This record gives sequence, C-alpha cells and structure tokens, in this order.
Amino acid sequence: MNPSTLKTPNTDPPMPGSEPFIHSNDSAPAYWWIDTLWIVLEDATDTGGRHSLMEELAPKGSGPGPHKHTWSDETYYMLDGEMTFLIADEIRTARKGDFVVVPRNTRHAFRVDSETARFLNGYTPASLEMCVVERAMPTTERVLPPENLAPDMSIFEENPELLIRYGLEVLPGPDPLRPGGH
Repeated sequence: MNPSTLKTPNTDPPMPGSEPFIHSNDSAPAYWWIDTLWIVLEDATDTGGRHSLMEELAPKGSGPGPHKHTWSDETYYMLDGEMTFLIADEIRTARKGDFVVVPRNTRHAFRVDSETARFLNGYTPASLEMCVVERAMPTTERVLPPENLAPDMSIFEENPELLIRYGLEVLPGPDPLRPGGH
C-alpha cells in the first residue's frame, strides 16, 4: 500500500448513522399503539440500522404475550413503574432503575403491574421501531391513548406473515403472565 494515499483527506459522505444527533422526547415522533404511547428516540436511519431506542408509557395490565425477536436483542431500562417479565422460562420483576436484556430468539413477554410504567426499549440491530412507525397511529400528545383508540395487534393475528418484516414471531402456548394463561 502506498503511504501517500493514507494521508489523502476523505471526501466521501459519512456512513449513514455516523452523524451525531440529539432527539428530545418532546419533539421525537410519537405514536399510539396497543394502548401504549411510543416515542421513537432513534431509528434505523439515525444509526445505520445498528440499533434503535424508544421511550414507552404503558398502562397497568398491558404488555405482549410470549414472542421472540428473530434478529434483534432487546433491552428495557425502567424509568418508572413495575413490570413482570417472562424471559425464557423465568419470571422476574423489574422496577425503576432496572435494566433488562433479552437476547434474540429468546421467548419473552411482559405485564405492567403498576398503574403505568415508563421505560426505554431498545433493539440491536434496529427492527421493531419500524413496525411502530408503519402500523401505529401518529400523535403529538405525550399521554396514554384514549381507551380502544389505538390500533391493536389484530392485523398480525389475521396476517402473521407481516411480522416477519420486523423480525418478530408470536409464540404459541400459554402465557404465564395472564389470568388463565392466555
């Protein structure tokens, strides 16, 4: 390799996701979906697809049943409230200040136990934030959606193949976090 070429300034544009940014939860895109407020703090376009991060506000009793992310690791950082998690075959409780890691392809679910829970939800690489952006209802409000207003999961029950686009798979079987296991 010619050492003189190593000193040539790079005039190529930066790689996607390599530019610094600051997003505020007051101005970042927000959505209502599945009775939850989702604020997309960073998405695949911000990070070159490497990761994504959302802030969520969810009401008591909410949360998905058993599922797995086929190509993303998922993280939760509890800002406020309490949630019970199913991770593989373990049931654990997370509270304010707790950090939860769910490796890809791991069966998991959660249930909000406090009146509300507010948490950061991340994906590496980015994935589920696009499902929210593409399927949820945009909002300018930073509150829980009015009851039964936000879109639900029925589109995926009718067309489960849509989930493949987001690396998400709903798993059959009982849900140990719900009454009666469903």
